[in-house]
Amino acid sequence: MAARGHVVASLLILCFLAGPCYGKRLFSSLKQTLDVTASPTQGQVLEAGEAKITVTWGLNRTLPAGTDSAYKKIKVKLCYAPISQKDRGWRKTEDDLSRDKTCQHDVVSRPYDASNTSTQSFEWTVQKDVPTATYFVRAYALDANGDEVAYGQTTDAAKTKNLFQIKGMSGRHASLDICSAVFSAFSVVSLFVFFYIEKRKGRVSQSKIEMTGQ
Repeated sequence: MAARGHVVASLLILCFLAGPCYGKRLFSSLKQTLDVTASPTQGQVLEAGEAKITVTWGLNRTLPAGTDSAYKKIKVKLCYAPISQKDRGWRKTEDDLSRDKTCQHDVVSRPYDASNTSTQSFEWTVQKDVPTATYFVRAYALDANGDEVAYGQTTDAAKTKNLFQIKGMSGRHASLDICSAVFSAFSVVSLFVFFYIEKRKGRVSQSKIEMTGQ
């Protein structure tokens, strides 16, 4: 009985240790089957909240028929380039896709149309909450379970080509700057007026003392 108990305990431990590995999706296991392009040119700077990006994607037509048989959905993401990940753990690239922080901004999600032999495109307005950084675009193909099974991206494997920049919103507006300047000027004028009144009061008081003394 004791031996059987040890066996059961060992099996439970193995199941517990294997649990986190079960169903894990690794980026390194995905095939690059999608051709993805984006409208920004190398080094172009876009304004968050204003600029638009046109993303185009489609299956690489040099691949064998049936390559995309499991594809049910396309998910396009805006991703940080390595230069904007350095010393920023919250943007760190992980092979485990459940922990990967490379692509944090959603662009679009659409059903995959296997009957469409042409490319698909989408025009996306850069959201106001996108921070200042250097980016590229990546598209994932998802299966019926919603798991990533393939991908394509606008840059090379080293993520050094076809990168563009987005300038995030500072949170300051021209109207606020004008109000701030007006308020500062008003404060300075008020300060001078205050000193003038106080000085005049002092002179009046001094005159009254002199008159009383006479």
